[in-house]
Amino acid sequence: MNKRAVFHLVSYMTLVIGVAMILCAGISLAYDEPLKVQLALVYSGVIAICCATVVGFLTRGKINLSRRDGFGIVTFGWISATIFGSLPYIFSDVIDHPVSAMFETMSGFTTTGASVLSNLEEIPRGIHFWRALTHWFGGMGVLVLCVAILPFLGVGGMQIYRAEMPGPSKDRLTPRIATTAKLLWGVYAMMTVVEAVLLKYAGGMDWFDSFCHAFGTMATGGFSTRSASVGAYDSAVIDGIITFFMFAAGVNFSLHYYALTGKPQRYFQDPEFRFYTIFIICATLFLTFNIWTADWGTLSRCFRDSAFTATSIITTTGFGTADFDQWPNASRLLLVAMMFMGGCAGSTGGGMKIVRVFIMFKKMLRELKLFMRPSAVIQMKLGGKPVEQEIISHISAFFAIFVLIFAVGSFVMTFFTPNLETAATSVIATLGNIGPGLNAVGVTQNFANISPLGQGILTFFMLLGRLELYTVLILFLPSYWKR
Repeated sequence: MNKRAVFHLVSYMTLVIGVAMILCAGISLAYDEPLKVQLALVYSGVIAICCATVVGFLTRGKINLSRRDGFGIVTFGWISATIFGSLPYIFSDVIDHPVSAMFETMSGFTTTGASVLSNLEEIPRGIHFWRALTHWFGGMGVLVLCVAILPFLGVGGMQIYRAEMPGPSKDRLTPRIATTAKLLWGVYAMMTVVEAVLLKYAGGMDWFDSFCHAFGTMATGGFSTRSASVGAYDSAVIDGIITFFMFAAGVNFSLHYYALTGKPQRYFQDPEFRFYTIFIICATLFLTFNIWTADWGTLSRCFRDSAFTATSIITTTGFGTADFDQWPNASRLLLVAMMFMGGCAGSTGGGMKIVRVFIMFKKMLRELKLFMRPSAVIQMKLGGKPVEQEIISHISAFFAIFVLIFAVGSFVMTFFTPNLETAATSVIATLGNIGPGLNAVGVTQNFANISPLGQGILTFFMLLGRLELYTVLILFLPSYWKR
């Protein structure tokens, strides 16, 4: 790994984080909050900027990146962002323990939405805005942002883009990666603003809450300004707006770009989008019927809560309007299964990704056919195009590693949680970047009751899940550090 080049680019990302924290101090000042809160954000920003400046100066020089350097930049970049991003929580005394502060920050940057905070209404707005901003930066990737807005670095950037963009496939919309990053961020920013405006004028939120929830929605993060999440507003209009944008955030952003350039048919030509849409519809109908027959409420209310929850879970957003931990076991089991799936490749969602699940499903069908006719030659296709055997092997390996980490992590977390249900769902909620799990970490609970050591383990799972396992795991290989 080219350590000098890696940490030079990490310093630019840290610089962006520092500037953002100082801007959040302006929000705190605008709402006339205590000086301690304003200074906490300013001091945190200054520390990050100073450290970034020193590292950037010491590592300056010509930059040549390899693929392995891209993995190092992303992983160490996320770790750096988490360390410096946790400072406002500590300096403002919003969170006492540094591990808990790093848990909250990693949850923001990885768009997990798991929290250790209670009584959110009492938290200063400057801290709230920083918390929401970590989501928004993490959604499309702050490193892609750096490549987009800092072209003077003279870095090609494809190594960073490959390592950071979620999903097994990365569409290059344009030959230049910086242009691609700008286009993706443009679509991302535009949709965020549109949602915020709709939440303000159609949903009746104030500007602060509308932008914080828009940040959380488009990043598929789930941090809310209310302890009861979106359910605190009890508004069908707000539920509908956020459901729509959660669905959109879980779609490959390349398709949004094509739609905006006059090619909306690309949505329905994409097999992953079709599978994603049909699955959400089917899950919504099943949940609606299941909780309605269990006397959860009126049919319209059951449909509204089911549509919101199904979309929130499969896109790994984690917003809540209902305590789904109280739903029938069939519904709870379906939601846990959806936690493993995640959004589409190229979206801001976490999890395994719909395309991997779809390909594994097709692989299973092919194996059944081969079992009946061993001599047959059956080629797997996706969208009418053959899927290479190498890709199928990679996806199979990813599944195996994901499930293994989930199993081992669940065992480890049994030492830090009151029961197996909490242990298992705390792992998938963080590894899949979902946010809420079941039982003691359910949608009406949080992760505050887990010990700092347990929170530290879950923080690592969040990083693993956000960077799709390989990016982080290869750093543990001795061969990675050899020339």
